[in-house]
Amino acid sequence: MSKKVVVAFSGGLDTSYTVMYLAKEKGYEVYAACANTGGFSKEQLAENEKNAYLLGAKEYVTLDVTREYYDKSLRYMIYGNVLRNGTYPISVSSERIFQGMAIARYAKEIGADAIAHGSTGAGNDQVRFDMTFLVLCPEMEIITLTRDGNLSRKEEVDYLNSHGFNADFAKLKYSYNVGIWGTSICGGEILDSRQGLPESAYLKQVSKKDVSTLALRFEKGEVKAVNGVEYDDPIKAIQAVEEIGAAYGIGRDMHVGDTIIGIKGRVGFEAAAPMLIIGAHKFLEKFTLSKWQQYWKDQVANWYGMFLHESQYLEPVMRDIEAMLDESQRNVNGIVTLELRPYGFSTVGVDSDDDLLKSKLGEYGEGAKAWTSEDAKGFIKMLSNPLRVYYGTHKK
Repeated sequence: MSKKVVVAFSGGLDTSYTVMYLAKEKGYEVYAACANTGGFSKEQLAENEKNAYLLGAKEYVTLDVTREYYDKSLRYMIYGNVLRNGTYPISVSSERIFQGMAIARYAKEIGADAIAHGSTGAGNDQVRFDMTFLVLCPEMEIITLTRDGNLSRKEEVDYLNSHGFNADFAKLKYSYNVGIWGTSICGGEILDSRQGLPESAYLKQVSKKDVSTLALRFEKGEVKAVNGVEYDDPIKAIQAVEEIGAAYGIGRDMHVGDTIIGIKGRVGFEAAAPMLIIGAHKFLEKFTLSKWQQYWKDQVANWYGMFLHESQYLEPVMRDIEAMLDESQRNVNGIVTLELRPYGFSTVGVDSDDDLLKSKLGEYGEGAKAWTSEDAKGFIKMLSNPLRVYYGTHKK
């Protein structure tokens, strides 16, 4: 009886090669599983299904885990205003864990003997997939043909073509990974530290030149309305923000950071929705959270983003951090107005019943209502005591 293998199938060159090679050369019963976290269109998924069978798969399945990804991680990235190195919204990379978990569940359901993925040995994704499979289905073999054989694109294309599969895998200047939380761009000028990406490298072109406003309504930290349109589904709200912001070219940038495997990595990205939502959310928190809520939330959120990026989502402390982030959002309610323009945006104002700026104690720089001038002088004198003690002793 043939062994069952589940291939994490994206429809790209590496996973296409993996499906065909395991079916034809190794005699595996291949189950091609595409875990969708919001990056595939209906047309792409239909094409994936057709190609999987042409490549020799016994079964093909689409595993839609977009909402699971939002509920279990993406919303915490919003709560934490997570930007890796203050720049990158951990776009597609944060989705890999959920794709891996979905593949692992499916493999256990069908009683698979092995799981295969198409990662190379030079990137982060090999760590994310391998670690997830090692934890969730340790009894299964992990097969990585591209990594183990150090295969070139030409070798894979030649093999597919020689076996009658002639899909266009021409070497493009850039490679793209598209997800609900942004698109990453690799290759081309990114490989040269002195260069940036040209306009043509981005998938979404600038089509709006005028200045407009965007109103986002948050309820306990989640986006509930976009320009007055209410959304029960947070995924649709994110997609609506993305459509508006992408037309201005908002959310484009370049990230340089340390990879899991220890080398520096550089990636371009376009992520209008993440940058607008995080920008608005962080602005709203300035009005509705205390100083120390903001401070400590920033500390744990930084760790949350780092652990997520470095394949530590299953680390138990992540659940503890999520509990804190969730609790921190109880008063993050209100409407944030942003001003949009080509390639950028600015925060305008906030309308919230939880606005701490609306204090009856006084208005900053205008007038005090809850203390006298003598109170102020006494407060300042006491506040200066530690400094007066120090410099009174160390007069030099």
